[in-house]
Amino acid sequence: MANLILIITSHILLLAAIVSAGKGENFEKNINRKHFGLRKEKLTFFRVYWHDIQSGTYPSSVVLRPPLSNSSFFGAVTMIDNRLTTGVSVNSTLVGQAQGMYAGAGQHDASALMVMNFAFKTGKYNGSTISILGRNAVMTKVREMPVIGGSGLFRFARGYVEARTKWLNVKTGDATVEYSCYVLHY
Repeated sequence: MANLILIITSHILLLAAIVSAGKGENFEKNINRKHFGLRKEKLTFFRVYWHDIQSGTYPSSVVLRPPLSNSSFFGAVTMIDNRLTTGVSVNSTLVGQAQGMYAGAGQHDASALMVMNFAFKTGKYNGSTISILGRNAVMTKVREMPVIGGSGLFRFARGYVEARTKWLNVKTGDATVEYSCYVLHY
């Protein structure tokens, strides 16, 4: 009986919410850009080096799901918390972390779906992020992926990144990739 009363009460509350929402009130409104500190849009370029380390005691890249076969990367899912540095050496100046995942998306080619945030930890952009989501044709010399958003000083960001592999160890899967980033933001 108590369950029946609870179900009836929740249905009545849900119905009341639906009826009150349908009174023709606008659910949206225009907002002054200055309210969010939005001024003239800027184009920022920066270059960072992404260090994907799968080997050793403290890997920054962990395979959550192995590929479907040994001959293909397809189906593999890898979580990352990779260093972003100012130089090719993994020990060069740390500016942030690339956090997210990539997954083997190509059945007949080495392509990955990249889903990651560049989270900056130093300087002017400390605490800011850019979000990257796109296809990475791993064996191509230059790969382009979109910047789909950001936070902090990169709020409302859009743009693209170019990825170039600088170093790869085929046995361990460790790699260093240069990311040239072109980001429009306010």
